[in-house]
Amino acid sequence: MSTATPPSTPHVADSHDLIRVQGARVNNLRDVSVEIPKRRLTVFTGVSGSGKSSLVFGTIAAESQRMINETYSAFLQGFMPTLARPEVDLLDGLTTAIIVDQERMGANSRSTVGTATDANAMLRILFSRLGQPHIGSPNAYSFNVPSVKATGAITVDRGVGKTKTEKATFTRLGGMCPRCEGMGSINDIDLSALYDDSLSLNEGAITIPGYSMEGWYGRIFRGCGYFDPDKPIGKYTKREQHDLLHREPTKIKIDGINLTYSGLIPSIQKSFLAKDIDALQPHIRAFVERAVTFTTCPDCDGTRLSQEARSSKIQGKNIADACAMQISDLAAWVRGIREPSVTPLLAGLQHLLDSFEKIGLGYLSLDRPSGTLSGGEAQRTKMIRHLGSSLTDVTYVFDEPTIGLHPHDIQRMNELLLQLRDKGNTVLVVEHKPEAIAIADHVVDLGPGAGTDGGTICYAGTLEGLRASGTITGRHLDDRAALKETVRTPTGKLEIRGATANNLQDVDVDVPLGVLVVVTGVAGSGKSSLVHGSIPAGAGVVSIDQGAIRGSRRSNPATYTGLLDPIRKAFAKANGVKPALFSANSEGACPSCNGAGVIYTDLGMMAGVAAPCEDCEGKRFQASVLEYRFGGRDISEVLAMSVTEAEKFFGAGEARTPAAHAILDRLADVGLGYLSLGQPLTTLSGGERQRLKLATHMAEKGGVYVLDEPTTGLHLADVEQLLGLLDRLVDAGKSVIVIEHHQAVMAHADWLIDLGPGAGHDGGRVVFEGTPADLVAARSTLTGEHLAAYVGS
Repeated sequence: MSTATPPSTPHVADSHDLIRVQGARVNNLRDVSVEIPKRRLTVFTGVSGSGKSSLVFGTIAAESQRMINETYSAFLQGFMPTLARPEVDLLDGLTTAIIVDQERMGANSRSTVGTATDANAMLRILFSRLGQPHIGSPNAYSFNVPSVKATGAITVDRGVGKTKTEKATFTRLGGMCPRCEGMGSINDIDLSALYDDSLSLNEGAITIPGYSMEGWYGRIFRGCGYFDPDKPIGKYTKREQHDLLHREPTKIKIDGINLTYSGLIPSIQKSFLAKDIDALQPHIRAFVERAVTFTTCPDCDGTRLSQEARSSKIQGKNIADACAMQISDLAAWVRGIREPSVTPLLAGLQHLLDSFEKIGLGYLSLDRPSGTLSGGEAQRTKMIRHLGSSLTDVTYVFDEPTIGLHPHDIQRMNELLLQLRDKGNTVLVVEHKPEAIAIADHVVDLGPGAGTDGGTICYAGTLEGLRASGTITGRHLDDRAALKETVRTPTGKLEIRGATANNLQDVDVDVPLGVLVVVTGVAGSGKSSLVHGSIPAGAGVVSIDQGAIRGSRRSNPATYTGLLDPIRKAFAKANGVKPALFSANSEGACPSCNGAGVIYTDLGMMAGVAAPCEDCEGKRFQASVLEYRFGGRDISEVLAMSVTEAEKFFGAGEARTPAAHAILDRLADVGLGYLSLGQPLTTLSGGERQRLKLATHMAEKGGVYVLDEPTTGLHLADVEQLLGLLDRLVDAGKSVIVIEHHQAVMAHADWLIDLGPGAGHDGGRVVFEGTPADLVAARSTLTGEHLAAYVGS
């Protein structure tokens, strides 16, 4: 007798197919609860500042990383960053999160694309095995490893009580060029920029930022005994001058305290010149640019490598030649090496180089300094190590992976995201571009507004449902900008002749002035090289790039924009006291929390706890300072205002302050009216920081504004406001030059300059210049084809 097979019941392990978030309150999230399907591609949308990053990065990814860190021993956790538990009631169904964010790669002057991606490490091993003549280990090909030689006595143990002293010599061959110490450039310091030789040290002769005679430097210079601090530097003997400028670090004792004296030049080289110039504070950077001239090292010709490293070759190329090649060409060269003894190494290197091409970075070279990569390029470089990964059931978290990508390149990025999903991974993407939202299996839309007006889930479901949902994203998803019917007439032109920076191929182009000019082209076509290389920021030019805003929890929109200065002065004048009282980083700070507003309790390897300060209740100021009022409000109430509120407050009545009102106007102009003045910079989204920077630079007096991808981090609805702002700048008589991929900005331009036709050495030429309508009519370039499709022509 046959028995029927019972219906198969799903295994309990297969029921965990959702990531559940309940009651998330990170930053501006308002008790958000949402379910996200696993092993699918979910896109998070919403206006800039609506809470997307707070939900994806600040809640889901942060908790996943915190829980992984907790699996290590307490000893190891002591060496790891301690992550606080996000403010959320329940997080269920999490998997290991791998974050690929927009953080720029470290601007260390010794870091290149090759060193940051292990490509250099593999090449060094390859040359140490196959290079002719053979010169040594992989270290012999590294520009970060110096050659070392030491001679001395060593004690050899020959048994109980028997030792013998022998002479020994130790040598290690490194690949570092000894002249430039692996930097590729040498510097010459203008001594007149370091000090005024008609003055003595006590009269303030030294003009280096931070070297004042009031602090430790004064104590060291007066107590070292190498020179007379009251004698003018111009009258120093040769010995005294050498000690002031060149003396190597020397231990000295002053008033019973052990200190180190170092000459001015070794000090400058260590504190300023060992760092990337772009990473320095603005006043120090200005000093370095004034005092130091950099020239290519004549010994290594800028390759950073020693003569020995450059003499060892494979098929006629040394390691410097290999690193200078475009990665797509290097991949072809590696493919041509046939050597069974290093087959696994060649396969690994081949896969890594092919990944660069796959992700659209084949135009880079391995010797490109990593600090010069744009946010989008840095993010794609970080993606490379995940492309061939065998891991599955991992949560990949991406922050706008299409940044810096031409519409032509977005398709390739979409394929990579789908490839990661199809391997059984959960892919979470924060994104604004309709082309990237189109591939989502599931969409979560946050809003409805930004800041305090956001932080709620407006929609979760399919893309078709989003279109019909009536949310801001749904309404704008199918927006198509129309081409301008009339364009402005230029008032002049900026001539660029023979531009050859990076991959530019002797470019001649006239940039019209007095109009909105958009420079476009595929990623790596030479847009930034043309604009930033030929129109340097300086007299009359305001350049707003994608560099990150640096600021701690103590920085906020009021301090960053300089708005706090006129506010402090107004409070001080109205109350007859010092302006410093109205700074939470100065005299007015609450003594219990030192003006931070929170008390941090360090719990060792456990996450530290930040609790609001009980004395000032998080207001950051002393109680006595809060008694002083201006326009009926105390300083903490003013900092709690939104930009829009503060604009009305300082615009009229007894609190009228024109200097503050002008800055608030600019903040409102760039669409940041909802931000509160005292909100910590660390809580702002990428798009908000970009616009904060734009608002700050708008105050600078300049006739030409150069903007690098101002739509980064902007929602489709915010782009309209940005275009309105650009129009107002042009109508006020400014010239605006924008590097941009967004088709709405291209369609709105008065003049387009399209570079290409490809990336790297396949680009670097002007393939079109004219009005957007002419480009659409001609359809002669990739940009023309995509713009035509966008405007529906």
